[in-house]
Amino acid sequence: MSRVPLCLLRICLVLITGFTSASTWADDVPSSQTTKPVRVAIYDFPKSGSTGPEHLMKFLTPTYGFQSTIVSPDEIRDGALQNYDVLICPGGSGSRQAKELKEEGRAAVRKFVRNGGGYVGICAGAYLASTHYTWSLGVINARVWDRAHWARGKNQVSISLTPSGREVLSKSKEKYDIYYANGPLLVPDNQPNLPGYEVLAKYDTEVARNGAPQHAMVDTHAIIRSKFGAGRVICFSPHAEMKNGPKSLVASGVYWASNAE
Repeated sequence: MSRVPLCLLRICLVLITGFTSASTWADDVPSSQTTKPVRVAIYDFPKSGSTGPEHLMKFLTPTYGFQSTIVSPDEIRDGALQNYDVLICPGGSGSRQAKELKEEGRAAVRKFVRNGGGYVGICAGAYLASTHYTWSLGVINARVWDRAHWARGKNQVSISLTPSGREVLSKSKEKYDIYYANGPLLVPDNQPNLPGYEVLAKYDTEVARNGAPQHAMVDTHAIIRSKFGAGRVICFSPHAEMKNGPKSLVASGVYWASNAE
């Protein structure tokens, strides 16, 4: 009999012990021989303005099947990603993240993913992953809708998982309340050298402050996934890693990106 993956058993424990609002996730556990922890690199640097690394380090731990380390732009440029399964680029500023990486670091990230590594972008990290800006990594075929009103505000919003999202992220629940803080409103781009992405969640409600038009955010894509070369890419526009989560969505996304099935 094949063994349940240690990582997914521990994610179930996250749910049971109250990390998220879901009460059970037993039906989300596939069969696998994988028992090694997922090695996670979390990108950060001084004055990044991000609390994401702190939140991520609290639950992407060995107890739950992850081994997480903060990595700097210098370390990425020096080849540190070869020691990891997944890179997380969290919130903050996508352009600042790109600037700190420099072209050499951005090339190192693309090479890591192209060769089979996983990329998880959260808010700023999703902007960074997109094909929209000159400084973007271009690892997922997505652009930003209503870019002129990117600073549309911060608040709790509601998202709905698509059938694919429920398969990948949570079979136990379809709708979630989640914190939004100026993340990208993701829509498909048409770059011919990249595959299209799959939608895992859409926005049901919106934030429309600072001159942002009403109804522009509803039905845009909150969570998406794709491939880049041999690697996997998943992007979260909102902040599932924050105190009120749902952290299980990030944990499941990281596990999927690691290609550990």
